[in-house]
Amino acid sequence: MSARAKAPRPGTTQLRVARLVKAHGLKGALKLELYTDDPERRFQPGATFALQVPTSSEWHGKTLELRELRVYNGHPVAFFAGVDDRTAAETLVKAILWVDHDETELPEEQDAWYDHQLVGLRALRDGVEVGLVARVDHLPAQDLLAIAVGEGEVLVPFVAAIVPAVDIEAGTVTLTPPAGLFEDLPDDDPEPAATTQGTAAPSPEPAPVEPTPPAAD
Repeated sequence: MSARAKAPRPGTTQLRVARLVKAHGLKGALKLELYTDDPERRFQPGATFALQVPTSSEWHGKTLELRELRVYNGHPVAFFAGVDDRTAAETLVKAILWVDHDETELPEEQDAWYDHQLVGLRALRDGVEVGLVARVDHLPAQDLLAIAVGEGEVLVPFVAAIVPAVDIEAGTVTLTPPAGLFEDLPDDDPEPAATTQGTAAPSPEPAPVEPTPPAAD
């Protein structure tokens, strides 16, 4: 179970900007996987980030303040206040960083949406509504749309091949899911043909063989 550290201020939402991938060196630095197209604005010294971590983590409910962002071999590496050695850095691996974001600002990417924009959209498949977007799950490999269907839900990978269109104004997302994602597939193995039990017909008896007459003297 994971939770964001704090609720956003009124008039703002929270924007996921990075994930802490692994400890770097011995002085508490951490490599980042960036989810923002504007790292220079988001990662200024003194910037404060809310943390998405398990509730069992010692960092749950806390924030991180950035001291410095550097680039090593093409990878962004961050130093945070209070994280002074590798041991402390390793306790933050896999944490996701969030920042408060003014809702009046435009998304950083053309084909990017915030969670609050997606939740509640009607999910359409072949023009037919199949459910509603209940939430967005952010996983290391990819994002998932949780589609509420009846009393259950279906997790849909949020990729262009399966979610080709998002129309915020119309309040819809278009889905082209693979077979079996929203329904059970039929069994491909045919049922064995039934056999009729009975007594086999007796084999015909061989015809009698006429004796060969003795040869004449």
